[in-house]
This record gives sequence, C-alpha cells and structure tokens, in this order.
Amino acid sequence: MSEVKKVFKPFVAPETQMKELTVKSILMGSLFGVIFGAATVYLALKAGLTVSASIPIAVIAITLGRKFLKTTILENNIIQTTGSAGESIAAGVAFTLPGFLFLSSPNSAEYFNYLTILILAIVGGLLGTLLMVPLRKALIVNEHDNLPYPEGTACGDVLKAGEKGGDFAKTAFWGLGVAFVYAILQKVLHVIAETPYWATKQTNKFFPSAKVSGEITPEYLGVGYIIGPKIGGVLVAGGVLSWLVFIPLMSSLVPPDVIATQLVKLGYLADITKAGGKGNWDPIAHQFSDYSAAVYYAFIRQIGAGTVAAGGIITLIKTIPTIVKSVKGSVASLKSEKGEGAASVLRTEKDLSLKWVGWGSLGLIALITLLPQVPGDSIIQKLLIGVLVIIFGALFVTVSSRIVGLIGSSNNPISGMTIATVMGTSLIFLSVGWTGQSYEPLVLVVGGMICIAAANAGATSQDLKSGYIVGATPRNQQIALFVGAIVSSIVIGLTVKFLDKPSSEMLSQGIHHAIGTEKYPAPQATLMATLIKGILSQNLDWQYVFAGVFLAITMELCGIKSLSFAVGAYLPLATTLPIFIGGAIRGIVEMKQAKAGESKSAEEEELGKGNLFATGLVAGGAVAGVVIAFVAGSDGGEKFLNAVSLESGISEALTHGGYFVLGTLMFAAMGTILYKVAMKK
Repeated sequence: MSEVKKVFKPFVAPETQMKELTVKSILMGSLFGVIFGAATVYLALKAGLTVSASIPIAVIAITLGRKFLKTTILENNIIQTTGSAGESIAAGVAFTLPGFLFLSSPNSAEYFNYLTILILAIVGGLLGTLLMVPLRKALIVNEHDNLPYPEGTACGDVLKAGEKGGDFAKTAFWGLGVAFVYAILQKVLHVIAETPYWATKQTNKFFPSAKVSGEITPEYLGVGYIIGPKIGGVLVAGGVLSWLVFIPLMSSLVPPDVIATQLVKLGYLADITKAGGKGNWDPIAHQFSDYSAAVYYAFIRQIGAGTVAAGGIITLIKTIPTIVKSVKGSVASLKSEKGEGAASVLRTEKDLSLKWVGWGSLGLIALITLLPQVPGDSIIQKLLIGVLVIIFGALFVTVSSRIVGLIGSSNNPISGMTIATVMGTSLIFLSVGWTGQSYEPLVLVVGGMICIAAANAGATSQDLKSGYIVGATPRNQQIALFVGAIVSSIVIGLTVKFLDKPSSEMLSQGIHHAIGTEKYPAPQATLMATLIKGILSQNLDWQYVFAGVFLAITMELCGIKSLSFAVGAYLPLATTLPIFIGGAIRGIVEMKQAKAGESKSAEEEELGKGNLFATGLVAGGAVAGVVIAFVAGSDGGEKFLNAVSLESGISEALTHGGYFVLGTLMFAAMGTILYKVAMKK
C-alpha cells in the first residue's frame, strides 16, 4: 500500500500578513550576531570548539522581544536568523585565517590584517547564504521528512512554544532551566566532570590504548534525542571504529617515535626532542602518556578527513537529481515573476530571485579579483581563486547543508570539508606548476572562504528550516542573513585582531602574535597551514586519506549512508557517544509508545514534551557555554572561575575515578528526567 503524503502546514499560514522584516528585528539580530560572533571567535581559537547560536538567540528573543519590544513570532525568527550568521562566520574565520601566521614564508603573516579578514569573512558569509537560495526548496521543503535539521527544528519549536505559551513554553523552558543548572555545576563549579573516560594502558596485552569517553553535556543529549536512534547509531559506529578498532591496532603496530614524527610533521608537536604536544610526548622515555590522543591526531584525523570528503562527494552525487529539479523549479519561478505569476506564489515560498545568485556570484568573483587585500600577484591568479571559490562553494555548501540536516550544525565537520578544499586547490596549483611558498596564501584564501561559506550555509539551512516550520517568508530571511553576515564580519575581524595582541611578557620573549601560543593555539588553523605546506612541497601522506576514501565506499556497499558514518569516524568518540545516548532514549520512548498503540502526527511529534524538553537542553547548554566563554575571556573572569572550581576538592575526596562516576551518574539523572518527561502525555 502506498502511504498518503502528509501536507505540511506552517505555524503561521501563508495567507497571514504579519510584521517580519522590521528595523527592530534587524537591529536586535545584528546585536546578537556581534555578541555570539565574538564569543565563538574566543572558543574556536582557544579550544577549536563552537557553540550553536540560533537556539539561544531565539530563547532570548522570545523573553526580551515579546516582553519589551512586542515582537511577533516572525520578527523573533528574523532576530535569530540575523544573529546566527555571526556565530557561523566567526567559526569559519577562526578555523582557517590564523593559518596565515603558520605558513612557510614569514611574509604570509602580513595578510593577517583586519581588512583582509573583513573582506574574506564577508565574501565567504555572503557566498554561503547566496548558494543556499536555489537549494532551499530541494533540501528544506522537499526533504522535510528526511532531513531533521535538529537545531533548526528545535529553534522552530522554541519559537512556537514561546508563542503558544502554557505547557508548551513551560516544557521547553523547564528543559532550558535544567540544562542551565547542570551547565553551572559542570562548567563553573566543576562538580560534574566535563569528559569522563575509561582507558586501557599501552602496556595492556589484550586491548592497548582503547578509550571510551563522553563529553556529557546537556546540549549533546538534546541533539541526540532530536536526531533519533538511527542516525545516532550510525554516527557512534564511526567513532567506535576509530577509537576501539583503529587506535588500539595502530598503537600496537606503530612505534612511538614514528607517531611522534608524524605529529611533528602535522604541527601538533614542536620537535621530537621536546616534551608535550598531543598525547603528551616524553622524549626521554620515548613514550606518550595518552597514546589514543597521539594516534588520533597523527593518523585518524587524516583518515577521517578522507572519509568525510568521499562521503560528502557520494552524497552530492546522490543529490544531483534533486538539485537539478530544484534549479529547474527556481528557473521556472524566475520566469513567473513577471505579471500574474508573481502574485500566485505563496508568501512562504518566495525566495530571492535566481538573478541575485547569478549576479551575486559574479560580483564576488570580481571582488576577489580586483581588491588588493586578497593575496595574488596577478589578475589571472586572483581570477582562478574566485572561480575555485564558486566551484568548491557550490559543492560544499550543498554537502554542509545535508550534513547539518542529519546531525546538526554543532557537529558539522567543517574542518573535513576545508581539508578537502585545501587538498583539491593545492592539487590544481601543482598541476599548473604553482609550487613554492608564495602560493601557500592563495590556497589558504580558497580554503578560508569555503570554510566560512560552508559554516554559514549550515547555519542558514537551520534558519530556513526554522522559518519553514513557523511560516516565515524565505526572502526576508535571506535578506536578514546578508545583513547579519556583513555586520558580524566587522566585529569578528576586530575580535580576532584584539585576541592576537601579544602581552608584554610575550613581547619580551620575542613573540609577536598571541594566536599560535598556548593561550590561543588555534588547532584547526594550524592543521590547515600544515596541510598546505605539505601538499605544495609534495610531502603529504596520501595513504591515510585514500584509506578514508575507501572506508566511505565500503560503508556505501554495506547499504549504510557513508556521510553519517564518516562524520562519526572523524569526530572524537567523546562527542558522538552522548549524542547516541540521547538518540537511544528517544528510541526507547518511541518503542514504548508504539507498544501502547499511541500514534502522533508530525506536528504533535515536534511539539511533544520530549522534543521540547530536548530543545531546552540544547538551548540551556548553549546559552551557558556562551556566557561562561565571556566570563573566561577576561583575566578577572578566569581567576573567578578558577577560584570557585570544586574539582580538586571533589577529586581528592572521591579519587579521580569517583569524580568521573559522579559526573556519569549526574548525566544519567538528566537522561532519566528527559525520558520521564518524554513519556508524559
């Protein structure tokens, strides 16, 4: 029997005329974009991490907007849409552009100036939004039932819950409150361990250097519940293969000195004769204190990058028919814009004209070609950079959107896509004879803009999903995203340069950039620079990359969607395991509801107590993460956090293992609360 296709109905009907793209919504959204963008720059440079901004902004918009500014649900949606651009662009900038400081030629550091950062951030941000215009119908509308877009769905549910009030809002805000209290206990007071782990020693004869860990945060538990057990299971399977198969095997077969040499090659260890680096290398004993971390950064990340690149390309190939259909639909809508055709288009289906995409893309190429702040010795070089940015942008904007549709923006492997871009660009340069130090900045420019574009495309997709759920006008959201990209880029560049200022102590040691030191190690940017230097000097270990490519192909042959598995193989198990636990809780809830004969419509499922509580967990964890990042950003705030931390006292009383057990029990308690809330009718 063929199933009757459900017709989706947005919260605000297409026929309804309501305030949406207003001055106050744009100004509020821009303010949030500046705040969250600055916080993300700090987090990304400090630890290589980012915090999703859409949900926290939506929660704040509901709380402040409706109380003080009398905003509508569509205005609140514009506020979070405008603000989310700041977080995604900040992540792309911090993950790549500091790489100018780590390239072979000291002159490359000259490109790490405010104007260059500003231009690349704006171009990358606009590109990410621009290329999503023709893809919206294909990925957001047509794939509504297949791509959950967890943060976008959660954000839409938050907006609807705030509008409806009553039990809907109470459930979401209760989840937010639980997450906020949990986050304070975990990240401020440190009563709860952040990443408990169990690991075997390298000397273990049966299972050496195996490590099971979990970053037991409320936002990961919530994201897991939203994406469900199927995607969560495939995701964690990739992590199990990396951390419980590859790492124990390689730590047994590969000598420590070879691992250390590889870490030096990738920039994770200063020198084989110096202590420290990933895994904490001991040059005297020729051992690591943490073999699993050493092997992960030396080999697994390269294998994972190859897997993600191949999984993304396979996904893109599968998506081509949908994309072609979408483009044809966009062209048809372009023809119908004149006369009566334009009037017949529903408000909720009005996108920016396809002309904007074409002329906008050409305009971005012209900017890259003509502006002197962009690296390049000739018009030909800069023109090639512009063309490559559009080509790779079209590829990875699509891939990024589908990835975040499956697992959310917080786990979007932007680094993997940027690595693939860097590799592809470098190979093109090699094929035309562009080798040597002078071409390294050009590759980083392409990689940087694609990283920014892919990050912003992921955030844009979540925003458009939220808009689709609440009944927003896509064109208004797209305009808001352009504004948010430009405004936030202005402050992101200033923040990066502010954090890069060396202290007097650094200057006395001859250090002229704070980024790249222990204070702001910028791990992703360091890796990008290392890869560019390795490929252009023809000194990269392709064997690990191709191993990842065929791992993705193997998964496809087994009937498993390789992209979800690839992301799991690339990310730390500490990330995917708590997400899987959230998905498993939803699986148990759905199984028990099915046994009881309960059936729910799509809207009832989205506004179910479990989904709303999970939404609150994601929002509360994210808001707390940003607030704590701001507090930790100053010397006084850092001293305060160190002073109130109870970790050392609890660890002494319970031992280190007992401290981990306490954290695990607290996470289990939060999971139990989620389960009980989800089971309530």
